[in-house]
Amino acid sequence: MSVSTPRDLPAYVQIANALRASIRDGHLAPGTVLLEGPLAAIFGSSRSPVKGAIAQLLEEGLLRRFEGRGAVVGTRDTPVLRVPLTAAMLGLDDRGAEIPKVWAWQRFYEEVERELIYRSVFGRFRVNELELARHHGIGRTVARDILIQAQSTGIVTKAEKAHWFIVPLGDKRLDDLYAMRALLEPALLRTAAGRIAPDSLRTMRRRLATAQAAYPEVGGLQMDAIETDLHVTCLGHGDNPEMLEALKRTRCILISGKHILGAELAFPPNDPFLDDHDAILRALEAGDGEAAAAALSRHLAAARPKVIERLARFRASYAVPPLGYVV
Repeated sequence: MSVSTPRDLPAYVQIANALRASIRDGHLAPGTVLLEGPLAAIFGSSRSPVKGAIAQLLEEGLLRRFEGRGAVVGTRDTPVLRVPLTAAMLGLDDRGAEIPKVWAWQRFYEEVERELIYRSVFGRFRVNELELARHHGIGRTVARDILIQAQSTGIVTKAEKAHWFIVPLGDKRLDDLYAMRALLEPALLRTAAGRIAPDSLRTMRRRLATAQAAYPEVGGLQMDAIETDLHVTCLGHGDNPEMLEALKRTRCILISGKHILGAELAFPPNDPFLDDHDAILRALEAGDGEAAAAALSRHLAAARPKVIERLARFRASYAVPPLGYVV
């Protein structure tokens, strides 16, 4: 079966998934204080993806803030427990799970991805690999890995003389990408029905229900996790790896929403896309691939004009600041 590998997912998603499973399985007791530094050491990452993972779980209601540093597992009436964190304490050793590997490029990727996707809305720009390395104090190899990842999701391309360029995310390209998604995503989802673990679908629906209850008071990372559940994880269980590879270049659409909605633009007060997701996941739980594919087709058709309008508003309201590695 061709499924999305952990390397395909952002580092903060990998870490959030591991922490979420540890909380659900009871390895992290209610009241346990989670600090960015110790968690970064366990996962071998910088603090940035750990911060993103904690933010996502705060939005889901699995963690809460308190007067001290860090976040606490559970609800407000839980006594605070300050204990040293270990991989075994997270349950990673007990369930035989491998600690998610955070690659060097992933430590810097989210910030670079945001800067590149913002500029893609305004046109074609060159990205200087050497200046990117200097800007972040990293080696050329790590900078190249960052750009290769951005290339795989359709944000940049490598052109003549090995130069990197941002691919413009204009209306015509959005139409083309949605046309591809309309052909490939329902077909893949149809074959994924019955191949996704029931526990995984239940987790997705719990995460979706949390967002539905709080909407529009939700965060960008929370919504990105929901989009990733359907358009990456579920589709990753489809049986056509060539389709999966082709669809990777359409992820720039999801990425634009992650960085723009809830950050630069407010979520619309009423948006039925969460209900669309729920209908699709329910069909998958029932093992009805045809119903899931039909619901996904309707969802994509409704989403296209909304995304075009969103990017037009962003283009009209956002002033792009200068950035040393983008010219």
